[in-house]
Amino acid sequence: MTPEQAAVCAEVVAGPRGKVPAPMIAWVRNPELSRRGQKLGELLRFDTTLEAHLTELAILVCARHWTSHHEWKAHKALGLKAGLDPDMIAAIAARRVPKLPDSRYRAVYDVSSLLLATGKVPDDAYQYGIEHLGERGMVELVSVLGYYCWVSLTLNAFELGLPGSLAPELLDQTSNDQALAS
Repeated sequence: MTPEQAAVCAEVVAGPRGKVPAPMIAWVRNPELSRRGQKLGELLRFDTTLEAHLTELAILVCARHWTSHHEWKAHKALGLKAGLDPDMIAAIAARRVPKLPDSRYRAVYDVSSLLLATGKVPDDAYQYGIEHLGERGMVELVSVLGYYCWVSLTLNAFELGLPGSLAPELLDQTSNDQALAS
């Protein structure tokens, strides 16, 4: 590593993550991109108005959308630790609508699913999100999704964490997923 790359990695290890996250393996080729990207991720994971279980729910919906195995495995564990129901996680993995315990979960799931599927949030889902998450919460949720799309795409493009982080529950009939399993 160059001195700049080593300095960025040391900064991350000294922060709340305590380790270099997998996407930084690619990002560190541009140390300033890596520094800024991980800082944004740190803010979105640890310093928003969304409770940890809601942030993890959004990240899992994103990881499932992109079939990002490493992201899924890491955040499945974090989601369980934050209190997400294992049946909810299994439903998301199977691309089924999960049973959601309250309106905040519903707002996060619906906004995340709709935005990832269509690139938009219909008026009714937007209003529901504002009602249950607030304006700041909606901005934070969309930001979490945008950031974890970047993370998922980075992990997928560079096949980071594979094959060790292969998540069998994400495998489906697509040729890309079948190729990962072999």
